[in-house]
Amino acid sequence: MSNHPLEEILHPKSIAVVGASDTGRGGGFLTPLQNSGYQGTIYPVNPKYKMVGGLPAYPRVSAIPGPVDYVISSIPAQQVLDLVEACGKKGVKGLHLFTARFSETGRKEASDLEKEILKRAREYGIRIIGPNCMGVYYPRERIVFNDGMPMEPGKIGLISQSGQVVGEIVSFAGQQGVRFSKAISYGNALDFNECDYLDYFAQDPETEIILLYIEGVRDGKRFPEALKKAAAVKPVLIVKGGRGNAGTRATVSHTASLAGSQQVWEALVRQSGAVNVSTLEDLVDLAVAFNFLPPATGRKLAVLGGSGGSSVLSADQCEEAGLEVIPLPQDIRDKLKEAGSPIWDWIGNPADFSISMGDHEAAFQIGYLMAEHPSFDSLMVFVHGPWRRVKNFSLPNHLQPYKQMGSFNKPTVFVYQEMRNQEKEDETAAKIRMELKEKLIEWNMAVYPTINRAARALSGFIGFYENRK
Repeated sequence: MSNHPLEEILHPKSIAVVGASDTGRGGGFLTPLQNSGYQGTIYPVNPKYKMVGGLPAYPRVSAIPGPVDYVISSIPAQQVLDLVEACGKKGVKGLHLFTARFSETGRKEASDLEKEILKRAREYGIRIIGPNCMGVYYPRERIVFNDGMPMEPGKIGLISQSGQVVGEIVSFAGQQGVRFSKAISYGNALDFNECDYLDYFAQDPETEIILLYIEGVRDGKRFPEALKKAAAVKPVLIVKGGRGNAGTRATVSHTASLAGSQQVWEALVRQSGAVNVSTLEDLVDLAVAFNFLPPATGRKLAVLGGSGGSSVLSADQCEEAGLEVIPLPQDIRDKLKEAGSPIWDWIGNPADFSISMGDHEAAFQIGYLMAEHPSFDSLMVFVHGPWRRVKNFSLPNHLQPYKQMGSFNKPTVFVYQEMRNQEKEDETAAKIRMELKEKLIEWNMAVYPTINRAARALSGFIGFYENRK
């Protein structure tokens, strides 16, 4: 068990939602906790109601009969100081302030109130997450802040100043099979800040990969060392919000953080050993790679399964991403010739499926040779579905070669492009197509919807290991 201060408040046996109601954001915290199967006791607190969400409601925290470990505040900022007093007398350990309109407004009185809240909380030994944030998502503890968040725990920890970003990343990554150990949205970082969260996830045994969305650093002196220490023990992938002038202005009004020079930021991240990415899409795609792929050893890539123009494009886009699409080694051609392949002198890298004239088995025999060959460090495999050809189609038989391609101990990414002509797709084919993708993800394959995204993710993944060397 960790001795980090966060650990004590992340395992609450009881949660009070202050400002709870059957509508609005107060209900938005209460209802997901009920639906997630949280095993502790939930206490709605609101003097306007006798019942909320089918549970007895209490007029104030002090009226709750049992102990309260953790409180979620959905009340106006002006009422929070009194809430801190009540929490202190009740013995509350952690206070999540969804409540906003503090220092992010730029108003002196709001900033002063925020400081007084922190002072009073420290007097009582209460630790604060926020304010102005969505708080904690912890699948193992069944703690969520939105309905529909996956309950299967994973190995990725997410730190985000923005609560909206947590929801987006968890959703998008979830569609590609990625699951999270925990995610924390921390907003204005009044108490715990980015350094505390980095320190926590660096030593958290449930977390193997750390994602960070940050708009501005609250503890500039401590941050470089905290980032370096975390990146020394686990991959740390970062998206920085507020890179340009408009983004910098938006950062101040969003979370009251100051955004610095982009050049200085990039140098700091690079020197720390962390990975800097530009967009949430890139962050999710890299997370997929780190979640599913074995360590990378080099940039020489084998590409299997494109056809016609897609093969040409795949070669271009992979090279543009910094990968090396090397020629097919001669000894592979020799083996194909010995096996009686009619295309031994014609096939190349990328290995074009159309050249094999639809012979699925023959195409994958080439793929297996590429996967086994020491000249190739990684693989990109195009996944072909039945599309409109569903007669006599066997999904298990179709999938078996892809499963085999993923069994080699080399980083292997799968490109499964969406149908462009949805209106022409047979309903049965559409169902099979979805089942095919779901099966690949179930087998822990790194699946991407485009060549470009797969190539960029693989290149960034390889770059991490190059920098480690």
